[in-house]
Amino acid sequence: MSQILGIDAGNTMIKAILFDTSGKVIATGECAGETHQPQPGFAERPITDIWHGVEQAIQRCLQQAGTARGEIIAVGATGHGNGLYALDRQQQPLIGIQSIDNRAIELAHELSEPLRSAEIYRRSLQQPWAASTPVLLSWLKRYQLDVYRQIGTVLCAKDVIAHYLSGAFSADYSDAAGAGLIDYAVRGYDRELLALYEIEDILPALPPLHESSDVIGYVTPQAAAHTGLLAGTPVVAGMFDVVASAVGSGVVNCGQASIVAGTWSINQVVVDKPHYRRPIFMNSMIERDRFMAIEASATSAANLDWFIREFDDGRGGQGAQRCSDSVAHVARSSQLPLYHPYLWSGRKGECAKAGFYGLSGWHTRADMLFALFEGVTFAHHAHIDRLRAAGIDFHQVTLSGGAARSCIWPQMFADVLAMPVQVAECQETGALGAAICAGVGVGLWSGLAEGVAAAVQLRPGLIQPDEQHVAFHQERFVMFKQLEQAMSVLWQKAG
Repeated sequence: MSQILGIDAGNTMIKAILFDTSGKVIATGECAGETHQPQPGFAERPITDIWHGVEQAIQRCLQQAGTARGEIIAVGATGHGNGLYALDRQQQPLIGIQSIDNRAIELAHELSEPLRSAEIYRRSLQQPWAASTPVLLSWLKRYQLDVYRQIGTVLCAKDVIAHYLSGAFSADYSDAAGAGLIDYAVRGYDRELLALYEIEDILPALPPLHESSDVIGYVTPQAAAHTGLLAGTPVVAGMFDVVASAVGSGVVNCGQASIVAGTWSINQVVVDKPHYRRPIFMNSMIERDRFMAIEASATSAANLDWFIREFDDGRGGQGAQRCSDSVAHVARSSQLPLYHPYLWSGRKGECAKAGFYGLSGWHTRADMLFALFEGVTFAHHAHIDRLRAAGIDFHQVTLSGGAARSCIWPQMFADVLAMPVQVAECQETGALGAAICAGVGVGLWSGLAEGVAAAVQLRPGLIQPDEQHVAFHQERFVMFKQLEQAMSVLWQKAG
């Protein structure tokens, strides 16, 4: 039976998932990574750590599968967007910066000067923010010129994997667009766009652009020896992880909406033309004739990971499930505390901070968890409001990511957003989206829509909002936003 390998490189974990052509998971392997924080606000991951993680994850996946290597017909990778991974001029690892890095907040504000920011947005449909790739390149040029001058190739996270497996240097349109490196007028790199960030000299270091499903190379003998894959297995360019997660949850057609609740709060809608009433946070591409309108920030389910890590005796699936069970038993009350989920700052790297508000001596751990779950969902709500204000219309969403596995969070999303929620059956939607890209690349399917029809399953039924809960959360969302406004001055002073 033909099988496809999807690899997903997040900010913390690298996963290798083997799928059959119906989207069923055959085997899973993963390798945890570590974020290095050499200074406050810095978040780095060496490229060699990604290589090691890919090796370990694939080895464990294949060992679990016990499958013949020749049954794997293609490999596709996805990874977190933005950040910066660079090789030097000898093609050796130079630096790896993650998308939760905040070192360039001040520079992002400087680049957001109205005239410059408007021109950047006109060309790239992006606005400068702290961990975007061109802002980080600009920061390196200004503050670590010796490192900047050594850059030979600029890559996104999944491009590091594709290069490791195939030896090829590549980028795809979804990731490059999401990173703000694409001028939509020319559908490619542009020196004048880069000049707005004062990094036009980096143009030769940007790798060739491909469609996400293009075969860019084949597993090399060296990579085969380290991973267990068969040398010569096709490798496709891959896809920006938020777009891959949408694809893996069945969202590929215009008007369909996807929420990914993981490290980042991802809220995205497929559109046929990237024309909006007002600027949005990010725009990406999904095949040649469709685009992904995206509102996002690092404000989602990673807040629960932090809570479990710091205040629980367990971590991962069991700890998260216990927390969900606790929240499910909390009675809704106006006396419950509120929570701002800004552990890694707010939208576009603004100087927001996390915090619980309204705590009293009788509040319990479960009450705080309820506030955390609700606060994360409120952050998604705020992004959904921005998409609608930009003229993007939709009436239900498909939920994926860590929150989709909770017994209570999907219903809370329906209640807070006041719209039906569909949940993807596959828990590894990013890897599945990458695998669908790989299947398209080797001719298994004619395009993403056909691949989705064959390989994506959704849980039966829609989760409908509870009208009483909708009213309860609407009132608290107003207070959530008022608190945010009141705290903004203090957040700015705290830096």
